[in-house]
Amino acid sequence: MNFPRYNHAETVLLDGKVLISGGFNGSTPLNNAELYDSLTATWTMTSNMNSNRYNLAASMLTNGKVLISGGFNSVELNTAELYDPLTDMWMITGNMTSRRSFHTLTRLVNGNVLVSGGFGNNLNGAELYNSSLGTWKTTGSMSVNRANHRACILTNGKVLVVGGQSSGSTFLNSAELYDPSTETWTITGSMNYARGYHTASMLPNGKVLVAGGYGSGTYLNTAELYDPVTGVWAITGSMNYARGYHTASMLPNGKVLLAGGQSSASVSLNRAELYDPVTEIWTVTDNMNNIRQNHRASVLNNGKVLVTGGKNSVTLSSAEIYQP
Repeated sequence: MNFPRYNHAETVLLDGKVLISGGFNGSTPLNNAELYDSLTATWTMTSNMNSNRYNLAASMLTNGKVLISGGFNSVELNTAELYDPLTDMWMITGNMTSRRSFHTLTRLVNGNVLVSGGFGNNLNGAELYNSSLGTWKTTGSMSVNRANHRACILTNGKVLVVGGQSSGSTFLNSAELYDPSTETWTITGSMNYARGYHTASMLPNGKVLVAGGYGSGTYLNTAELYDPVTGVWAITGSMNYARGYHTASMLPNGKVLLAGGQSSASVSLNRAELYDPVTEIWTVTDNMNNIRQNHRASVLNNGKVLVTGGKNSVTLSSAEIYQP
């Protein structure tokens, strides 16, 4: 990339290019953005965001624009903006009602976007972005404060939110469901392990795989499956390496690729492994070329996985491709 960065946003556009937005370079929050073209394997700078921000969240809208919300720049931000690939420009859109970082953005079936939790001034609060009007409104609140949690949209259109932190040292094993038709949250089954900094992946069979993370004073190698039909979590095969701050990517063959992360306070990883939903077994695969945590990953239109940035002893500008 043109700039080293971690805790940035990475979004695959409709034309197959990948938009990288913001992040932290080790000393300064960034407002710059760049595009990766997988056909030429090159990076091109695009226009800057209106605000410097890291620990932000991003969501692709149905019209192909990218919504960026919140993040951190001295304080948590409530601002949001839109990237338009047709004009290559950023435009300010409505502000959230609450300041947030380490939150989640989930596009609903109706095209609106749900934001939940995060560090800021309303940790259990949630809001809806109306993509037609460019405005936010508050919706039902979660049962507990949570940040560094994960969210997945289920096949029934509900949103599963799982784990996270309710405070700096308290990690959660609870999960809850948001119903867009009633704008309410309901408690569902709790995970077997409290965790934050984990990943959550929607599998082809409709179940949700949660892997790794940090909880109870240690990094975890455990993984579990959520069944939306029963609302119950079941332990599945353990990873070969404990890790948090890693990435998870759903491959076209149905397997899940986990890459990098942190396995202890002083050890970051370049190791990667694959989860097979059929056998529920993790298999070690090729190592990344760089040790990295707080990086980002996305599946390209050709089925390969692009990993960008992150940090180890330094902040990284490097990128690499995993070929399944």
